[in-house]
Amino acid sequence: MTTPEEELLPGTRRALLHRIAVAQSEGRTPSLVAAVGRGGKTVWTGARAAVGGDAPDENVQYRIGSITKTFTAVLVLRLRDAGVLDLSDPLDRHLPGTGVGEATIAELLSHSGGLAAETPGPWWERTPGSLRPGLADVLGERPLVHPRGRRFHYSNPGYALLGALVEKLRGAPWEAVVRREVLEPLGLHRTSGQPRTPHAGGWAVHPWADVMLREPLEDLGTMAPAGQLWSTAGDLSRFAAFLTRGDERVLSAESLREMRVPATPVAAADVADGYAYCLGLELRHQHGRALVGHTGSLPGFLACLTVSVADDVSAVVLANCTSGPAPFTVAADLVRIVAQAEPRIPAPWQPSRETDPSVLELVGQWYWGTSAFALRLSADGVVSLEPLSGNGRRSRFRSNGDGTWTGLEGYYAGEVLKPVRRPDGTVRHLDLGSFVFTRRPYEEGASVPGGVDPEGWRGIG
Repeated sequence: MTTPEEELLPGTRRALLHRIAVAQSEGRTPSLVAAVGRGGKTVWTGARAAVGGDAPDENVQYRIGSITKTFTAVLVLRLRDAGVLDLSDPLDRHLPGTGVGEATIAELLSHSGGLAAETPGPWWERTPGSLRPGLADVLGERPLVHPRGRRFHYSNPGYALLGALVEKLRGAPWEAVVRREVLEPLGLHRTSGQPRTPHAGGWAVHPWADVMLREPLEDLGTMAPAGQLWSTAGDLSRFAAFLTRGDERVLSAESLREMRVPATPVAAADVADGYAYCLGLELRHQHGRALVGHTGSLPGFLACLTVSVADDVSAVVLANCTSGPAPFTVAADLVRIVAQAEPRIPAPWQPSRETDPSVLELVGQWYWGTSAFALRLSADGVVSLEPLSGNGRRSRFRSNGDGTWTGLEGYYAGEVLKPVRRPDGTVRHLDLGSFVFTRRPYEEGASVPGGVDPEGWRGIG
């Protein structure tokens, strides 16, 4: 139940309904269902179906294809956070004998391991998984098509390997691990490996005639971690809220932020399209917004989940056709409609509960050479360093608990910010990855690399 503050305005709801109605009509899809989330809650759902067809709602299952990969990635990050593996580990360390074991876990997550895009043999999405009973059948005789780590090349077999890794380290089938570690804690009761009533049937629509052909609904077997799951608009909207905020029972907000960061070399064509791949998530830029999530497709189904973290708005679009409306375009439009019509209302400003005098001493203006920067402390204990003008380097820093901070983003991500103090305890300067920040430009007596001219500042003469 939404509160009056959470409810969307009538004009916004009508614009959302109009957008999916156009998508269903022009995309010639038997049915389409969508959901929009805001503030961690689902605030709108809508659906359209062919005349005479069953009207779907947010509880009807659709096949979600490669959105399944995000669930698999969450399982891998859970293993990392539990100390079972490191993302830099080669696959062979935990799953030997695959023939592609030099690829790291991070490379498999980000599709940069050099693996082929598809499996050998017949089209795996439209044939029984029993034709590919093991990893050797998934990888084939030529599993690598690029040098590992050199470029992004989307690989479905790579996620089959990650699913096998999860099974080995958890000692249980992939689907059982997904259910136990993700679906049940998050309350995604209508998400499953096999379809559950009510669910949509998969259809192909003839490109030149308004007639349909039923698509087969195959169990993907070993390829399941790449695309097996069925879900609903309601469940995926809740999953989108988790991807934004985290849930300590499943994965922390910090680990999810890591999942949302581009993690693979990007080709020129992808840069032009505003596309990058992260750790089990796609990052796209549309309408001036960064949208993170995943698309999915299998014969008979199209799907998209996308989130604008900055706007705190998510959208889910599910359709039961092999080709038709572009689900990401529709989902991005749903996010835009809400974000523009009803901009996010910021939370009230809150002062800090307590202040450490040694930290408060650091805030204010600093200089790197002659460039002016400001160091600010927020109520959550994070400090930010940013130029007072222009587009210089900026970053937020998280406390390490020992008087130093580690950069969270940008040029200074991972770099350590350290106050350097005089014998009396006062701060002489800030050291940031060998860059010295002083209270005055090239401050006399400070440890400025190269020293400071003893004649000081002067004019022409």
